[in-house]
Amino acid sequence: MKVLRILLAQINPTVGDIEANSRKILSCIDRAERASADLVVFPEMAITGYPPEDLLYKRDFVAASTRALMRIARHCTRTAALVGYPRLAGVHLHNSAAWIERGRIVGSYDKQHLPNYGVFDEKRHFSPGRSTVRMRLADRHAVGLTICEDIWDPSADVYRRDYRDTVSMIINLSASPYHREKVHERERLLSRLSRTSRSSVVYLNLVGGQDELVFDGGSRVYGPDGRRIAALPMFRESLVTVEVPVRVPGRSARSGHVLTSGLRARESEHPAPRPVSGKLSREAEVYEALVCGTRDYVIKNGFKRTVIGMSGGIDSALVAMIAVDAIGADNVLLVTMPSRYTSRGTYRDAIEMARRLGVRCLRLPIGPVLRAYSGTLRPVFSAKPAGSVEENLQARIRGALLMAISNKYGHLVLTTGNKSEMATGYCTLYGDMAGGFAVIKDVAKTLVYRLCRYRNGIGPRALVPASVIKRAPTAELRHGQRDQDTLPPYDQVDRFLEHYVERDGSVETAIRSGLRPAVVRKLARSIDGNEYKRRQAPPGVKISPKAFGRDRRMPITNRYRG
Repeated sequence: MKVLRILLAQINPTVGDIEANSRKILSCIDRAERASADLVVFPEMAITGYPPEDLLYKRDFVAASTRALMRIARHCTRTAALVGYPRLAGVHLHNSAAWIERGRIVGSYDKQHLPNYGVFDEKRHFSPGRSTVRMRLADRHAVGLTICEDIWDPSADVYRRDYRDTVSMIINLSASPYHREKVHERERLLSRLSRTSRSSVVYLNLVGGQDELVFDGGSRVYGPDGRRIAALPMFRESLVTVEVPVRVPGRSARSGHVLTSGLRARESEHPAPRPVSGKLSREAEVYEALVCGTRDYVIKNGFKRTVIGMSGGIDSALVAMIAVDAIGADNVLLVTMPSRYTSRGTYRDAIEMARRLGVRCLRLPIGPVLRAYSGTLRPVFSAKPAGSVEENLQARIRGALLMAISNKYGHLVLTTGNKSEMATGYCTLYGDMAGGFAVIKDVAKTLVYRLCRYRNGIGPRALVPASVIKRAPTAELRHGQRDQDTLPPYDQVDRFLEHYVERDGSVETAIRSGLRPAVVRKLARSIDGNEYKRRQAPPGVKISPKAFGRDRRMPITNRYRG
């Protein structure tokens, strides 16, 4: 069997930074030439970053990406390259892959299947391609070109028998966002595709954070027998050269667009296997996604430091660890803001967490500010009994203090609310929701505990004190307060959240699954009634199959119940 020596360039571009992205691509091409690679493959939309969204409506933006592609082509003389970019053809804009050889663009393939579900909105920006494209190697080997959804859609060309019979190898450029367990879905898909097509499959995925999305990399190569030849690491850039087997197809290609390439497949009895990266545990996978998404949001948006309100609870402990792992202890500031309701235990744990993390921690008591607020509002509030309004004032004072520090020193405020709280509205507008990035807004409360235990188990010592993990969750806005005074137990909240939000299940099916009717109806009312709050929350890392925000778009004014 013949082989092609392919450099997989799993890179982390920044949306809109065409110059920096191009320099990164050129550097990878130089690396490919030094490695004597036949071909270097880049992710989907590598030149612009993904998703560029409405930047694509700017003609200058598309023109700049085209100019960058031309510069890249002129540089690419001793190896071939496959580069993702937006291609303007008349009035139609395509999500495309350019095949470059000998200093020129030999041809382009336009993505045919445009995803328009979940976080994807490609039909808003792109026109679908109409032609299947194969690159012919040595006059007999046809390499099938695909982009992301072109291998996920079961109606795609790659699943037609006449396509399978005419390709020697399939290459897929991808920008596939992360969510829990998705890596296993991809591996099943790629293994099945390589077996049914009897061709090697090269899957090259983007890596890095972009607003709410995290692209996990994890690029893969599968041989014609469905076995994995190479696996690149998750959540970090990687350049790996792999010898990929190229089979002789059963018959010549008769349909679609066939482009002639100057590449010649090498003779080899067997491709040289690459070491397979070890799989991450579920908690490790999610934790690394949160670190990657936080790091890139901070750095790509020009921040150097972050500030976090440190309560001594489990949520702020997790956010603080993620921030330190993402950008370093010297770049994280913790602020503890005790009130008369703050227990000695939570205050002590906040200080201890800061010590274990090696992070500076400020103490800003909110008692004097709360008394000033209360005095000012007393003439207005005196006719009504005290309650949640006075409790929420404390959260809003803390939010204002953190934002003041942010404005003064340029630190990005990381909020600490989790998905269970965001779902049920157990959070305060302009209080604990105030900030620039919501690190764990897609992490359910029960998963918060698992992630803290995971992180405690991988370091030289535990970072989260045992008392933080054992303590019953509390906002400490009044004496003796516990979250479960207001909410059902978090295991029930999170079970319903997965059913109702992530799977779009109904109230009735949740009841039939064994959840108590009163709990189900209360939670459904809370989730439906708090959409207005979630619309005003900062962006945060998506790690579930369906996150609040761009992934789940519910109307605020909504009387449907079910």
